[in-house]
Amino acid sequence: MRRRSRRAEVAQNRERWLISYADFITLLFGFFVVMYSVSSVNEGKYKVLSETLTGVFNAPQRAITPIPVGEHPGLVAPARDQVIPPPVAPAPAEQSTTVREQAQRSEALQSMANQFALEFDRLIGQGVVSLQSSDKWIELSMRDSLLFGSGEAEPHYDAFPVMERIADILRDKDNAVRVEGFTDDQPIRTSQYPSNWELSSARAAAVVRMLAGEGVDPSRMAAIGYGAWQPVARNDTEEGRRRNRRVVLLISRDAAIRGVVRSR
Repeated sequence: MRRRSRRAEVAQNRERWLISYADFITLLFGFFVVMYSVSSVNEGKYKVLSETLTGVFNAPQRAITPIPVGEHPGLVAPARDQVIPPPVAPAPAEQSTTVREQAQRSEALQSMANQFALEFDRLIGQGVVSLQSSDKWIELSMRDSLLFGSGEAEPHYDAFPVMERIADILRDKDNAVRVEGFTDDQPIRTSQYPSNWELSSARAAAVVRMLAGEGVDPSRMAAIGYGAWQPVARNDTEEGRRRNRRVVLLISRDAAIRGVVRSR
């Protein structure tokens, strides 16, 4: 057999590296193609996603309170950033209605004051009864001698016609009536009235009881005793003490008696 020459064998072995090099270049090219395809961004899809997220975060708030979820939707707590709206002020129409009603009641109160002035004209002239009025109150003040004996809270005979005339004016009205009793500063100490507090309170309660007996609604009235602590004159003269011993009817423009007692 004929042998190959050594020179030809050496030349053939030197060219085998080209095969490995070509394979390596092919693999490297494929690697870079894959890396490029993974790292490239689809600009169209990115733009759609960006616009969607921007629309969600910039959308206006649709509701103040969250949608209740769970077994007890009525007990959902407000969110931390929830803004609680302030109380709604009365509408102008409601305000005008209230003002109009108050004006009408003030007119009715003034008409009632005119009735008292006509009914007690003679007693007012004698100084036994005094009458004052405003757009909120009528103050009808009566000397204690017109209604009670000295140091007593049981009305005497002449008091009943006076209460009848007052009740005739008040009976069909809904105005609150506050009856106040006052005394002078002369001390009193009896088994029935240990002090002027008890005496003034008992006199106010007696007037309330008489008016209720004449048909005035008891729920509209209150009786209060001030004793000697709200004088209208000096107590160092007989005339001053006589003026301080009195029973006063305060007739309110409004109907709620408790609101009247607290507001004055």
